[in-house]
Amino acid sequence: MTELGGVGVTPRTGYGIARWHDRTIDLGEPPAPEIVDPGDELAAFEQARDAARAALERERDRASERVGEAEAEIFDAHVQFLDDPQITDGVESAIEDGLPAAHAVRETFDGFVDQFEGMDGRMAERADDLRDVRDRLLRLLVDDESATEPSRTDGPDADERIVLLADRLTPSDTADLDPDRVAGIVTKAGGRTSHAAILARSLAIPAIVQVGDALETIADGDRVLVDGEDGRIVVDSDDEALEATAESGPEIRQGPVETTDGKHVEVAANLGGTGELTPAVESGADGVGLFRTEFLFLDRETPPTEDEQYDAVTDVLDAFTGDRVVVRTLDIGGDKPVPYLELPEESNPFLGERGIRLSLDRHRDLFETQLRALLRAAASEHGDGLAVMFPLVSTIPELEGALEAVDDVAADLADEGTEHARPELGVMIETPAAVLCADQVAERVEFLSIGTNDLTQYVMAVDRESEALADLHDPLHPPVLRAIRRTVEAGRAEGVRVGMCGEMAGDPDLTELLVGLGLDELSMSAVTVPAVKRRIEETSTDDAEDLAERALEADTRDEVRSLL
Repeated sequence: MTELGGVGVTPRTGYGIARWHDRTIDLGEPPAPEIVDPGDELAAFEQARDAARAALERERDRASERVGEAEAEIFDAHVQFLDDPQITDGVESAIEDGLPAAHAVRETFDGFVDQFEGMDGRMAERADDLRDVRDRLLRLLVDDESATEPSRTDGPDADERIVLLADRLTPSDTADLDPDRVAGIVTKAGGRTSHAAILARSLAIPAIVQVGDALETIADGDRVLVDGEDGRIVVDSDDEALEATAESGPEIRQGPVETTDGKHVEVAANLGGTGELTPAVESGADGVGLFRTEFLFLDRETPPTEDEQYDAVTDVLDAFTGDRVVVRTLDIGGDKPVPYLELPEESNPFLGERGIRLSLDRHRDLFETQLRALLRAAASEHGDGLAVMFPLVSTIPELEGALEAVDDVAADLADEGTEHARPELGVMIETPAAVLCADQVAERVEFLSIGTNDLTQYVMAVDRESEALADLHDPLHPPVLRAIRRTVEAGRAEGVRVGMCGEMAGDPDLTELLVGLGLDELSMSAVTVPAVKRRIEETSTDDAEDLAERALEADTRDEVRSLL
C-alpha cells in the first residue's frame, strides 16, 4: 500500500480505478513561413474563435443547470480571454510573421500562461483558464471534435468508478464530469481556489491538487482512495477496507450542532436554483442561508411571473420544513446582466446600478412582483420559515425604501383579499457603508447576513474578477476581518442574528475563526456542510475567540494565515 499527500479540495472521500487523463495536442514543428498564407490563417483563427465562443456559451448553460449560476460564470471569463486584445493582437501578429494559426495560438497563449504562473497565489491558478481556452482553440484548428463537446470519462468497464489523474484539469474538463462515474480527481498541480477546484466542490467530487511528480507512481488500473478533506491518496491494488471507507461517505450530521462548550452555530446551504435542493437536504444543512433568485430571470426572454417565483420559493420551503430559508431579492447588474432588461452599459458595473438600487428605481415593477410572490409564500403551509434579505444596501434611505415597498405590497394584497404574511426581513452586508451603519440597519431588521465575496471586493477596493489583483481579494486581510467583527457587534447590540453566506463560510479551515468572530450562522455550498459541522463540534468557543482576537490584531494577511 502506498500513500501520497496533496491539498484537499472537496471534503469527501472516493474510491475507484485510476485513469490518467491526457488531452495533449501535438502540433509538431511549424512549416516554413514562406508557404504559410496569412490571410487563410487569420480567417481560420477567427472561425475558431467564433466556434469556441459558441461552445463556451453552451458549456455555461450546462454548468448553470448542473452546479448553479455563480459557478457557471467561470465560463464568462473564458469568453473574455477570447476577446482580450492583448491575446488576439499577439496571435494575429504571429500569423503575419509566418506562423500557422494553431502555432500562433500556442505561442501567444503560452507566453501569457508563463506570466500568470510567475505570479503568486490565485493569479497562478488562473493560468489553467488560459490553458483551457488555448486548448479549445487548438482542437478547433486541428479539427478535433472534442473542441465543441464535453470531455469524456468512459472506460472499458462502465460499472467501475474511476479516479481521474492528470497533470492538471481545466474548468471545461471538470464541469462535464459525471459524479456517478468519477469517484475522485487528483492532479499534480492546481490550487484550492482555482476554477476547476470550485467546480469539483460544486459537483461534490472528492478532489486533491498539488501532489507533484509523485502522482506518476500511480498507474492506470491501480485502485485508489481519495480523501479530499485531509489531502490523502492511498493506492492499493485490492483493499476492501479502503472501498468501504469511501463508500461510507461523509458523516452527515442532521440537526443542530454546538461547540464543545455549548454554543449553537447554524450551518445552512447556499442555493443557486431548485436543482440544488436535494444535495442540500442530504448534506444535513440546517436550512438555506442564501437562495439566489437570479436563476429565475436568466436564459429567457421575459421576466418570470409572480406564480413562477411563488412556486420556486415554496418548493424550497417544503423541502426544508421547519427550517429557516433566506431568500435574497433580485441582485442583477454588476456581473449579472439580464439582456431583456436593457440594463445600462457602465464603465464600472460593480459600482453602478445593481441590487437594491435597481429594485427601487429602474426595475421597481420587478421588485414589487417578487415581493408579492414572497409575501404570499410566507403565508403558505411552511412559510413561517421564510426570511427575505435585500442586496447591496449602502444607505438607510435605501433600506427604508425597501421596507416601505414591503408595506405597500402587503397593503395591496390585503385590499385584494390575497392571503399573505410578512416574513422576517434582513440585509446583506456587502459594502463598507453598510458596515459603518450596521447599528442603524440592525435597528430596522431582524437579521444581517455578511456577503464576504462582495464585502472583500469593496473593502479592499479590488475588482474580484481582476486577475492582476487576485491576492487582494482575500477575506483574511485584517480590514475585512474587522468589518466582519464590527457587523457582528452591531447585530448583538440590537439582538439580531448575524450570518455569513460568502465563500469564506464554507472553508472548514476557517470555521474556528468564524466561530470566534461571533457568527450565528454559516451558509455554504452543500458539499462542505458536513465538514463545517464537524469542525464546529470540535471547536472550543474560548479558544476560537482567542484566535479571533489575535487575528484582528494582525497587521497582514500572512500573519492571519500563520495563526490558522
